This record gives sequence, C-alpha cells and structure tokens, in this order.
Amino acid sequence: MDLKEYKAGTFTNQFGYRSFHPEPLNREWMVSQPELVTLLEAANIRLGELNAFSIIVPNVDTFLRMHIVKEATQSSRIEGTKTTMDEAVLEAKDIDPEKKNDWQEVQNYIEAMNYSIARLDKFPLSNRLIRETHRILLKGVRGKNKMPGEFRTSQNWIGGATLQDARFIPPHHSLVPELMSDLEKFLNNTEIHVPHLIRIGMAHYQFEAIHPFLDGNGRIGRLLITLYLLNQKVLNKPSLYISDFIEKNRTHYYNNLTAVSERHDIVQWLKFFLVGITETANQSIDTFNKILALRDMIENKAIITLGKRIPNAQTLLAYLYSKPIVTVADVMNELKVTKQTANTLIHDFENLKILKEQTGFKRNRIFIFEQYFNLFERLRHG
Repeated sequence: MDLKEYKAGTFTNQFGYRSFHPEPLNREWMVSQPELVTLLEAANIRLGELNAFSIIVPNVDTFLRMHIVKEATQSSRIEGTKTTMDEAVLEAKDIDPEKKNDWQEVQNYIEAMNYSIARLDKFPLSNRLIRETHRILLKGVRGKNKMPGEFRTSQNWIGGATLQDARFIPPHHSLVPELMSDLEKFLNNTEIHVPHLIRIGMAHYQFEAIHPFLDGNGRIGRLLITLYLLNQKVLNKPSLYISDFIEKNRTHYYNNLTAVSERHDIVQWLKFFLVGITETANQSIDTFNKILALRDMIENKAIITLGKRIPNAQTLLAYLYSKPIVTVADVMNELKVTKQTANTLIHDFENLKILKEQTGFKRNRIFIFEQYFNLFERLRHG
C-alpha cells in the first residue's frame, strides 16, 4: 500500500468520551513521494557516516556513556524532570535531597537503556523486552504504582485533567494486546519491504498512539527508535538518540503526531522524523570529531608531561570520558589509589587545565572535565 493511502485509525465512541482506535500497521508500505525519498536518502547517508565513526573510534563505548546520559536527561526533561546533565553524572550522595527524585528518574532511564541495549544481543526487539525495560524505568519513582512492566488495563489519556477535556485519548485498554502484537510483528517482519527509517518512524507514531502503558510511554517510545536501529544492524553502536531534537522542536513534534491521528498525514510526520534523524546524526558526528581532536591534544601534549605518573593519568583520563564530573573519593575508588595519590593526580589535571573545581569549597570538592563535558552540554543550547 502507498503511504498516500495510509489511514491512521478512527475515533470510537466510548461511555462519555471518544478514544482513538489505530489501524493495524503490519503490511507493506511504498514510498512514492519525491520529497520523502530525498529526505530518506539524506538520513541514510548521515546514519552510515555516524555508524562508521562507531566502528573506527577506539574505545567508543567509553564516549557513548555520555551520549546515553545526555539522552536520559533530555528524554526525561520532556516528561517534566528538572535534572541537568552535570547532576545526572553525580553519585546519589552528591545530589541535593530536594532533587533526588528527579535524579533517580534519570538514573532509572540510564539503567533501562543499558539493559535493553545489552538484551538485544540475545533477544529480538519484542514486547517482552519493551515491558522489561519499562519495569526498570518506573522502579521506585513517580510511576511505581502505575503497573511497571505491564500493559495498561484501564483507560489513559493525554492532556487535560479528565477524560472529558483530554487532548487525545488512546485506544480502549482491551485493544492494547492485539495492537502491540501487530506492532511487534511490523518491527520484525522480514517478508515485507519497508525502508528501516520509514518503518521505525511509522512504528514510533503507532506506539505513541497506542500509549500501551499508564506512564513512561514517551521515554519508551523514543528509546524504541535506537533499539530498532541496533536490532536491524543499521547502527553497530547506540550512537543516535533523537530526544534532543524533539525537545527543541516539541510543539512541531506533537502537532505532527496529532496530524497523523486526525488527518492521516503520515507523510508530514515522516518528513519531520527524517529531518530529526539527519540533524541528530550530524550533531553526533560533529561531537565525535571534537572528542577525537580533544583526546589527541590531551593525550599527546598534556599527559606526556607527567613523567612517572603517566599510567595513573591515562587511567584517570579514560574514567573521565565516561564520568566527566568527579570527586576525590570517585578517583580513589576507580583507580584504587590512596587519597594522597588521588589529590596529586587531580592537582596535576588542574594544572594542565583538564579538570576545573566547581564548588569553591575546601571540602567535598567536585571537579569537572569541562572541555569534554561542554561538547555534550553544547547540544542542548546549540
């Protein structure tokens, strides 16, 4: 079926409200719109370039940890949490008690992402994996009483205080298992020929329209994009996350999703989605390039001046790539060194302008690898 014949679904009368009933998605879809084909080609080229980086960059997993922190922070921010990236990389003991709940939501998302990515080595992208990831996401936080790890068994809604003034009402809960089964088949169906980015773009809309959980749908729906690209080997490493683009273009994002449900305009949604993939890939490529240049400068010009302390300095630097904000205790624990050795190393890194003290305190000091951290923080403001 051509995308121009796509029908998203119908609004169905329930008791006192109208819910949306999505059409099944698992079928062949053809792309005939020239503008969409052009955007698809551009997105695929950029994804290929990004994937090449993840293959050739040594120890790429170290740098990807910060990509995951950024995604968890941004994706959670869309849902209302206030945790910043510099807070997200701190330990629980270093977080203001008033900020602990939001911080824990971000930590749950980081854990859920790492878990689901690791599970893809053994399991397909399935409803089972989606539910397991959701259980981790809501563990011990605001949504802990909203059926973590289970599809909903009651009606939910989006926007508004009640069903009567809701902006959008997903399908009746009795339809969720069947709709999610269809979505799972569509994501894994090797007998239909649908370009990967078109398939996951359509699947993301479908997931958001079904809204299968009582809480956490947005975060799981965005994570689904990365998991699909990994599962289909479009990406070798989890190097692309779209939440930053969505957060910057939040109004367009919701308007385009709404237009699919109300006017069946899947093409406009896919245009927006493909632009998001391209821009996100471009930013990730730019960040990788800057990381490599920074690493070359520090390792080949700064660290080599430390003489016999070079081995410990190299170990600390590798640690900072995955955790660029640290305390003396962090360095002691990670490097298995004494407090004196840790302090000496940190002092060396301050002199070399690698680390900068953040608090201004004499005790409980916190140090930031600012040049590196800003490569990720910049994405939020650039």
